[in-house]
Amino acid sequence: MKYRRDLLAEMKVKDIIDKLGMDYVDASRVICMRSVGTTTKRTLARIHAVPKIMQKALGIRPHYIIEILNENFDKLSPEDKTRTIIHELMHIPRTFGGGFRQHGTHVTRKSVEQTYRRYVQASRGII
Repeated sequence: MKYRRDLLAEMKVKDIIDKLGMDYVDASRVICMRSVGTTTKRTLARIHAVPKIMQKALGIRPHYIIEILNENFDKLSPEDKTRTIIHELMHIPRTFGGGFRQHGTHVTRKSVEQTYRRYVQASRGII
């Protein structure tokens, strides 16, 4: 597996955070990485956090990494790419402390779709 920083995805993350008013997410501590060479067929992206022990040992604040699986993500429409990034951002809790929100409670297809619609409206200046 090879990794490289994805600055375009980071710009999209910042745009989503701004338009949705996700002010609890520090965009400067959300890093997007492209991975190339996956064999998985279903995973489009995943979010990682720097474990608390590493934060303490390295003297850093919490960071999140959105890994974009190149082979699968690039097949998506622009709309589905945005939905996927929104989905990953929704895993970040309001505490921004290094933990995660789980599927089934906060992160559901319905909540992602509702959030995506809010983002589209905000992009058009409706909100």
